[in-house]
Amino acid sequence: MKAIWKGHIRFSLVTIPILVYNAVDTEQTIRFNLLHKDDYGPIGYDKRCKKCNKILTSDDIVKGYRYEPERYVVVEDTDLDKIHLKSTRIIEIEGFIDSKEVHPTLYDVPYYAGPDGPVAVQAYALLAAALKETGKIGVGKVVLHDREDVVMIAPYEKAIVLYKLRSPAEIRSIKNVPLLDDATIDQEKLKLAHSLVNSMTTTLDKLDLTDKYHDALRTMIEAKIAGKEIVEVEEIEKPAVDIMTALKKSIEQARSQRKPMEKATGKTKAVAEKGPKAKSRAAG
Repeated sequence: MKAIWKGHIRFSLVTIPILVYNAVDTEQTIRFNLLHKDDYGPIGYDKRCKKCNKILTSDDIVKGYRYEPERYVVVEDTDLDKIHLKSTRIIEIEGFIDSKEVHPTLYDVPYYAGPDGPVAVQAYALLAAALKETGKIGVGKVVLHDREDVVMIAPYEKAIVLYKLRSPAEIRSIKNVPLLDDATIDQEKLKLAHSLVNSMTTTLDKLDLTDKYHDALRTMIEAKIAGKEIVEVEEIEKPAVDIMTALKKSIEQARSQRKPMEKATGKTKAVAEKGPKAKSRAAG
């Protein structure tokens, strides 16, 4: 993997050189190109100036911040290099907190952090182990892609993973969702819901989380390349049923899908067998 950031994690007097990598494999994503319908020519990204109507190259384009209507201040890369924040090269851990304090809505993009060179391995491994055993996470700031973000430093197996966090101010209030206060909880239905949840409880590694749309899309593309006829697959929509009926049927279905546990009897195979042959062998 190619590193996208080089710097240090620092807390108190401890400094650990690290390299940061993208955790998301974007190469797995299927992307479509825009084509001209008549001759299938690829459609280019037309960087056209809206003022003079000229098509521009990358060398003709600069970054500008609009501070008034039709008025901009131009910011060059050399101007950005003059911003000497610690977070451009150092992730300063401000403190360690319980991971339960970070609500899932704040999670944004994951990154892997690895030690930068053999000298950093010992301190890196020590921080990863300490986070894992204490159940704590570190919170700090880092500059990635021209903006300073809050990041969570968490253990992942024997490594450290960074999660870029959204600002709480970016998250809309859950109270804005309509009809939340209109529901009343029926205790009998709640007990059935508990039973259904318990009967379906498993572990993450046993769940099928395959991107089936991606697989179907890949199959369709390969069929078109091979000149084959595309067979449409359409899921049958299930009719809506009463919540109590649905809960009861769901519980029955979940229980029937569970494999019954085999109980040890302690008996020999001959005694456990049924029929006259088994009895005669046992008696002998």
